[in-house]
Amino acid sequence: MTKDVIALTSKMPDPWAVLAGLLSGGPDKLVGTRGEGAVIQLCDPEGRPLVSVEAPLLVSVEGEAERLLGATAPPVPYWWTEARATTGVAEAEQLAGTFATRLASLVGGSAWPPDAAGSLAVVKTDGVSVAPEPAAAQPAIDVLTERVAVVIQDRPVVAMTAWLSDAFRAAAEAGLGLQVVSPAGATLSPAVRDALSGWPSRWIVQDERDGYYDGLTGAVLRWQNGMFAPVASPDATEDDPRTPVAATFQEVHDTGERQLALTFRMVHPADDRLVLGGGLETVWRELTGAPPAGWGTSEPATLPWSPRRLTDVAHERAPEPTWFVVVGNRDRPTLATVRITRTEAGVEEHVTLAFGYGSGEELPLDALPSAAEALATRHHLQSMLVQVRKARRDVAVPPRFEGPGVPLAFVLGAEEVRTMPGDRARRTPLAEQPVTLGPRTRPALYYPLPGDPSDLSGWQEYERLMRHLKGA
Repeated sequence: MTKDVIALTSKMPDPWAVLAGLLSGGPDKLVGTRGEGAVIQLCDPEGRPLVSVEAPLLVSVEGEAERLLGATAPPVPYWWTEARATTGVAEAEQLAGTFATRLASLVGGSAWPPDAAGSLAVVKTDGVSVAPEPAAAQPAIDVLTERVAVVIQDRPVVAMTAWLSDAFRAAAEAGLGLQVVSPAGATLSPAVRDALSGWPSRWIVQDERDGYYDGLTGAVLRWQNGMFAPVASPDATEDDPRTPVAATFQEVHDTGERQLALTFRMVHPADDRLVLGGGLETVWRELTGAPPAGWGTSEPATLPWSPRRLTDVAHERAPEPTWFVVVGNRDRPTLATVRITRTEAGVEEHVTLAFGYGSGEELPLDALPSAAEALATRHHLQSMLVQVRKARRDVAVPPRFEGPGVPLAFVLGAEEVRTMPGDRARRTPLAEQPVTLGPRTRPALYYPLPGDPSDLSGWQEYERLMRHLKGA
């Protein structure tokens, strides 16, 4: 049974329904709280948590339960209540299942996963206890060593949930890496992939043939010296520390699906009238004909798209940086992450955005120059890189090799063009010269690149362009 159980209900769980769920362990079970009351815990006799229940989320964005759980949710808005059982305690898993079942029965809805739904009877937990702290100190962390924190995620999509976000934060504050373990067949949200870039953080996938491997690199892993680390090949040397690659990771099937990926950075003057998210919405509309569907500070995205509300959250958290996830509708799978920081230059928005397309769908390549021009003239664009890659339409990251993206275009903002000496920005070593965007007195420049997913020469051209612009 999964460690995470979720109740999807059409009505908000009222206090009596939550209490009935908490009594799934009997009337004498200890109850504690964390996070200023945002998390309620059923505890063992020593006060250590068996099940942690997070405050219900009101989800007003269609498709999030389908995207992250493969489940059918009530019509929006609906309530998403997560219960996480302590790892390795069967009774804790039963408690979580019974809690979610009782909640769904009382307020109307269903429990995910379906096989986690337990009976409504009290779960016998007499004599059951869990690991002492510090392993149990953070509800989302299953194993804690001097080097890493390990989180086990038995979900179809490993997403940047509030639980996992807290685990990343706790690990970072302790100077530890975070290693996420998932079963074979699970995929990774792009929002989590971007957070696993620093060693020794990894996505670890369980595998029948090789035991464990890194879902992003394919390196075969073993638990050694307090963390999952690569296994050395028999013919490895000190100068050439080769690592075997899992056979499952190398099983690649070209389905014809592709992604259009954009990474761009904007720097806005710090102003009380500033509204963030406008650049992202502009690109979204140019390439899909519609605005984003929703956003949030974790997954699932719970709020309908609103640049004003997004700006308010970022303003409240300033000068600390703010991270957001933004999602599209089911007709055009799209996911973006936005990081907003306050710097000496102003307010910076760094956006990573991916649109998914099926084998028979055309990419909106003709709309790219107009999207770039809108960013450059209205949203203080500094730079943008556009790539096309062979990857899944649903934009989830599989634990298999996906080829690198190939550059389609690079855009240099007007301010960067202005500060570049001479006519270096306009005269490049590329076969195709840049296209001027915006007014000629203050232009941005759009550099077309080969962009053929079957030909990596696009990266060579991109590197030539970068060396030229840097004066190398």
